[in-house]
Amino acid sequence: MAVPTLDPDAAARVAAFGVIPPMRQRGLAAVRQAVEATPHPDDLPQIADVEDRSIPGPAQPIPLRIYRPTDDDRAPVLVYFHGGGMVMGSNHAFEPLARTLAALSGATVVSVEYRLAPESPAPAQFEDAYAATTWVAGNAESLRVDPRRLAVVGDSAGGSLAAAVALAARDRGGPSICCQVLLYPGLDRDMTCESIRLLADAPMLSREDIDYMHELADQGVTATPDAYRFPALATDLAGLPSAVVVTAECDPIRDWGERYAMRLRAAGVQTTQTRYPGAYHGFLMRSDATARGRLAIAEIGALLRAKFAHPVGF
Repeated sequence: MAVPTLDPDAAARVAAFGVIPPMRQRGLAAVRQAVEATPHPDDLPQIADVEDRSIPGPAQPIPLRIYRPTDDDRAPVLVYFHGGGMVMGSNHAFEPLARTLAALSGATVVSVEYRLAPESPAPAQFEDAYAATTWVAGNAESLRVDPRRLAVVGDSAGGSLAAAVALAARDRGGPSICCQVLLYPGLDRDMTCESIRLLADAPMLSREDIDYMHELADQGVTATPDAYRFPALATDLAGLPSAVVVTAECDPIRDWGERYAMRLRAAGVQTTQTRYPGAYHGFLMRSDATARGRLAIAEIGALLRAKFAHPVGF
C-alpha cells in the first residue's frame, strides 16, 4: 500500500513550520509552551458570548470555557474535550476549534480543561470529563441549554474522552447523550495497525511522538486498563448514542477511529464515518488553514444541526 500524500495546501502548512524536532527531544515543557503560544487566527468566528467558569471536580476545580453562539434559551449543548495526548492542551489553546464548533453547529459549547498527565495520572482525565458532562446536564437550566440535546465531542485524546463518557453514561444510567463526535480519536493502544506502520513518519504526529506521549500518560498509573481509558477495549458497543467519526488519511492513528466506527455500526449504532483525504492528524485544530479542514468542519456542523433539529432516542 502506497503512503498517502498531503493536499497541496496541507503540505504547504506543514512546510511553513520548518523542521520540528521530535517531542522527546524538545521535552514536555517546551512542547506544552509551543501549543499554548500558537497564535489564534485574527478572524475567529463571532459568537454572542464567551464565559469562563470553574466547577467542582473529583480532585480539584475544573475550568470551563462556555461559548454561546446566540442569546437563545434552550440551545443544544456540546461538551468539548481538547486534544493533546492527555499530556498537553488547554481551553485557550483549542479555542479556535471550540468556537468554530459553536458557530457552525448552533450549539453552546462547554470546553473542559481536564487535568493532564503525568502530573495527574489516569483515570483523572476521564473522571474530569465525566464529571463535567454530568454537571452540564444537571445545570442545564442555569446554562440555558437543552439537556435532551446534549452531545459530546473531542479531537484526538479528547475524542477518546468523548467516547469514554458516552460508554460510561450508558453503563451508569446517565446523563443522556444524543450524539458522540470523535475527531481522529485516540481510542486504542494497538501499535501494530496498518496505518501506524504505513505512516510512522507522518507530519504533525509521528510514531516516535505517539510513543513518547504514551510513556508520559502511563507514568504513575496503577489502575488496570479499561474501556473508559481505552474505548477500543469495550466488548459491547450496543445502546450507545449516534456517532460522527472523522479521520484523516495521513494520520498514523487513522485505523483506530475507523475500526471503532465499524464496530459501532455492527452494534446497531447510527454512525457517520468520513475519512478526509490529504489531511494530517490535528487538521481541525485550525480548520481555517486548509480547504479540507474548512469542508470537514462545515460538514460536522451541518450533521450536528440536523441531529439537534431531529433528535432520535432509543
